[in-house]
Parts: sequence; structure tokens; C-alpha cells
Amino acid sequence: MKLPSTIRFFDEDIKKAFYKLENGDYSEKELFRLMNQAINNIEKNAFCGIQLPKRLIPPAYSKKNIKNLWKYDLPRGWRLMYSVVNEELVVVSIVLEWFDHKEYERRFKY
Repeated sequence: MKLPSTIRFFDEDIKKAFYKLENGDYSEKELFRLMNQAINNIEKNAFCGIQLPKRLIPPAYSKKNIKNLWKYDLPRGWRLMYSVVNEELVVVSIVLEWFDHKEYERRFKY
């Protein structure tokens, strides 16, 4: 099932960090481009990522009242984490953070 969504960032710091990548070095600009494509895909279909079981939601997200967690795999081991919420008649996908595979494993204690 495809479900279009509106994209938002969890907070202003995440949004600033995302747009800062656009003016960074080559690898940061490449990450910005890849994340931009991922965000466009999530906007077209909120369920295009992989939903993680609720028992695997790290405490750092639970403390922020995140009830569901989705992972979008990016090239070179990067991960984009987001949550899908319903605001009245609009489905919103909220970008929580992104990190490389090493940080992903640390966060999820693999």
C-alpha cells in the first residue's frame, strides 16, 4: 500500500544539520543528495522503508514519544530513521536522524 506523506524534521537542530550537509565537503554533499532522494521517496510513500519492531525502538526515541520507527537504507551503510504519524487528515513522516552503519549498530546495540 502506498501512502503519500508530508515530510517534517523532528526538531530545528535536525533540520539545520540536514541543510548544512548541502554546503559541506564532497562526501557531505553526496550524503545530502542521497538523503534528499530518500526523503522524496518517503514523501511519495511513507511505508517505503523498513518498519522496526516496537521492542527494538531504542530508549532515546521512546523518551521522545516515538511510537513507531522506520529505517531507510542509504548507500555506503548510512541509515535514515523516521517515524510516521497521523495529523488529522495528513500523514506526516518525521525525520529523526541519520548515521553510518557503525553508529546504527551502536544505537540499536547490535
